[in-house]
Amino acid sequence: MNTESKRQQRFAGVIQQDLGALFQREGGAWAPGAFITITRVRMTPDLAIARVYLSFLNTKTAKGDLASIRSHANEIRYKLGTRIKNQARIVPELEFFLDDTNEYVEHMDKLFDEISKEPRQSE
Repeated sequence: MNTESKRQQRFAGVIQQDLGALFQREGGAWAPGAFITITRVRMTPDLAIARVYLSFLNTKTAKGDLASIRSHANEIRYKLGTRIKNQARIVPELEFFLDDTNEYVEHMDKLFDEISKEPRQSE
């Protein structure tokens, strides 16, 4: 159930769009060689904390890249602040999380393939 207010959802969309553009331009400095997408942003009710879910492509070290991004969180927040300064009173704190939806989907596809290859038992 989605309990976020319209205001939270709208502000999360602004953060997601601006962070996406920021990662597209400068993401290589924080995670070299990785293609980073922001899959979701969740805001706290007071809009002070943004929980940012990242998906990594073209990398085998997603957890290491996530740690690198977390270590640069203040720099990313500052750059985000310069982009949204006319749209928000405060720049939210950024918390980064790994979005493992793609791995989950691949795992489920593999399981379904295995099930479909098994011989059917007649009753």
